[in-house]
Amino acid sequence: MSKLVMLITTHVEKGLAVAEAWEAAGAPGVTLIDSYGLHHLRERSKSLEIPLFVSMARLMRQIEQTNQTILAVVDDDLVDKMIDEACRVLGTDSLDSEGDGVAFVLPVDRTIGMRTRRTGSAK
Repeated sequence: MSKLVMLITTHVEKGLAVAEAWEAAGAPGVTLIDSYGLHHLRERSKSLEIPLFVSMARLMRQIEQTNQTILAVVDDDLVDKMIDEACRVLGTDSLDSEGDGVAFVLPVDRTIGMRTRRTGSAK
């Protein structure tokens, strides 16, 4: 069964390196999404004296990105390797250390249009 592996990290500068490591480890495709943590947005809006919900779009344009979200759908047997690669690139033994990020894995019942890395055929 396929799994969705998702990592959200504050180490924005290492996001691309994690994605490349996942691809090298066998992920047929990796997606990176710029993201913002709500806690950081709240803190930043206080320092700028902007009401959070009234000016969310303006605030997000004014601040630098705070998180990188990286995701890939992989075969079940690659999940541990993906987490290990993320930890290696982030320079940590475990994501349990505060500030490195959070990862989670969800079952994927069905994939449509996903290509395998080795054969190029649809799964």
